[in-house]
Amino acid sequence: MSLDGKKILLGISGGIAAYKTCELVRLFKKNGAEVRVVMTPSAVNFVTPLTLSTLSGNEVLINIFPEYNPNTVEKVEVKTWHIYTGMWADVFIIAPATANTIAKIVTGITDNFLTATVLASRCPVVVVPSMDEDMYMNEVTTNNIKKLKEYGYFIMEPDSGELASGLYGVGRMPEPAAIFNYTQEFLNRNYKDLEGKKVLVTAGPTYEPIDRVRFIGNYSSGKMGFQLARAASQRGAEVTLITGPTMLDTPRKVNRININTAEEMFNAVKDNYEKNNYIIMSAAVADYKPKNVQKGKIKKEAQDELTVETERTHDILDYLGKNKNSCKLIGFALETDNELENAKSKLEKKNLDMIVLNNPDIEGAGFGTDTNVASIINKNLEQFDTDKITKFELANIILDKMLLL
Repeated sequence: MSLDGKKILLGISGGIAAYKTCELVRLFKKNGAEVRVVMTPSAVNFVTPLTLSTLSGNEVLINIFPEYNPNTVEKVEVKTWHIYTGMWADVFIIAPATANTIAKIVTGITDNFLTATVLASRCPVVVVPSMDEDMYMNEVTTNNIKKLKEYGYFIMEPDSGELASGLYGVGRMPEPAAIFNYTQEFLNRNYKDLEGKKVLVTAGPTYEPIDRVRFIGNYSSGKMGFQLARAASQRGAEVTLITGPTMLDTPRKVNRININTAEEMFNAVKDNYEKNNYIIMSAAVADYKPKNVQKGKIKKEAQDELTVETERTHDILDYLGKNKNSCKLIGFALETDNELENAKSKLEKKNLDMIVLNNPDIEGAGFGTDTNVASIINKNLEQFDTDKITKFELANIILDKMLLL
C-alpha cells in the first residue's frame, strides 16, 4: 500500500531512541506521505531539528511560544499552531514516547508543543513507549499506559533487547521499519470508515427500585459500551449512547442519554433507534423488576423477611429484532454454561446480525474489567475468537466485523 496523500504527524520526545526517527521520516517520505515533525525541547539533545526539517521538507515545531526580546521585537504575532497542526494529520505517531511525555499526556499537561498538540488532535494517536525496563515496568508507567488505552490511544508495544543503560530487557523502541509497517497497516484500516453513519450504543446496568433507597441491579460498569461509543466516534460516526448509571466520562463528540431503569432504556431506545444505521446493545438490562415499589424506605424492624415479587421487563433486543428495518443489530451474550449454544440461539431468536459472547468466569473478561475475552458470531455463524485484549481494542474489532455485515 502506498502512503500517497497521507498526512503523518511525528512527535519526538527526549529519549535516546530519537536518533531512529530520521530513518522513519525517510521511509514515510519515500512512500509518498507528507510528514510534519513536532519535538519536545529535550528531544533536540538527541537529534537536531535541522536534520528532521531537511528530511521532512517542513518546519519542525518545538516551542509553543516564540523567543521574545522586548528590546528587539517590532510586533507580536499570535498563532495557534498546535490547533491547526493537530487538525492537519491523518495519524499522529509519538516515537519515542518517554515516561515523562506519557505521564503528561495522561494528566493533560501541555507545557510543550507536542503535548499541547496531542490534546488538539482529531486524528488517532499512536504512542510508542521507549525507556529502560525498570521505568517501563514501574507501576506508575504501566498505570499511565493503561489509562492511555482507556482514553482511546493506540499503543505500539516496545521490543525487548539491549537498552541504552547496557541492560537487556523490555522498553526498546521498535525499529523504524516496524513502526513504518504498523503505520501503513493502521492507515490501511481506514479509521474514518464510519463517516456519515449513525450508531446507537447502549451501555451499563439498569437499576430497578425496590423502595426509595434500594434497587435490583447488576455488576456492569458500562466500560464495554463506552469504549464502543468512543471507537465509533473516533471512526467518524455520529454516536448516541444510552447508558444506565455509571461513573464513566462521556467520550468526546458522543451524544449521551442517561437512564436508570429498564423501562427508561426501552423508551429511550424506541425514541432513537429508527434513525441509526447500526445498533449495538451492550447494556446489561435487568430481566425482572419489582412488581410494586414502596414509596418510602422499608424498615427492617417491621418484618423479619423481605419478599420482593417481580415481573418481566421489556425485552428490548426482541423488540429491535422485530422492528429494526434496514439497520444492523448487534447484541451481547454473557453466558457461564453452554456459552456457544446459548449465544447462537439468542442470535437466531432475536433476529440479530451479530452477537458478542463473553464469559465472566474467564480471567480478564466480564464486568468491571478493562479487558475482555470474546467470541464474535455473525448471522452466517462465522466465528471470530479473541485473546485477552483491552475493551477499546475489542470495540474496534467489533466495529470491523460490523462493517462486513
